[in-house]
Amino acid sequence: MARAVVLLSGGLDSATTLAIARDRGFECYALSCSYGQRHVAELEAARKVARVLGAMEHREIEIPLGQFGGSALTDDSLLVPEDGGSGIPITYVPARNTVLLSLALAWAEVLAADAIFIGVNAVDYSGYPDCRPEFIAAFQAVIALATKRTVEGAPIHLEAPLIELSKAEIIQRGNALSVDYSMTVSCYQADDRGYACGRCDACRIRAAGFIAAGINDATHYRDRPL
Repeated sequence: MARAVVLLSGGLDSATTLAIARDRGFECYALSCSYGQRHVAELEAARKVARVLGAMEHREIEIPLGQFGGSALTDDSLLVPEDGGSGIPITYVPARNTVLLSLALAWAEVLAADAIFIGVNAVDYSGYPDCRPEFIAAFQAVIALATKRTVEGAPIHLEAPLIELSKAEIIQRGNALSVDYSMTVSCYQADDRGYACGRCDACRIRAAGFIAAGINDATHYRDRPL
């Protein structure tokens, strides 16, 4: 059976991505990272998602992106915005997806995996530069040049199955694959129970996606988005 490394944050998108990879017949190895984010609730969610969705193995790695700061998700002195805004928001974590994909690539090569899956999305997202198709294409080029496996003729494909889907379409896809979204955490400032604030960009995008999909939102909110 073909193997895949799946980046798993514990959020809605990565859970859907894991379900898609498994549905496509891959033996899935989930990778989660503690990078200095504000809360551990999403990592706890990732453990549950990996178990429920049948990952063969789930590894957690610590990477010290929080030491650099520069993001409201890793620096407590910066406030998480709750009013939308324009441009690339302060919740962008510098180089996060580049670092995560590099780690996934290392594990994929050791596993002799055929694919790496990442749940980035370029439609209903917050404007992050490392969620764009151009970034995925560029990293695929890096993969082709960077590893012994690929240089010797065994390609590793970078899969981003959600990149052109709306949030509603992602939810519908996951729902068709029986993903229980109540176990996922997307909020930028969830509490220790995993309850979402209902006010940040991630909460608003998620809530609007469920409404547009016509599917009940089982998210645990402290304040349900308007």
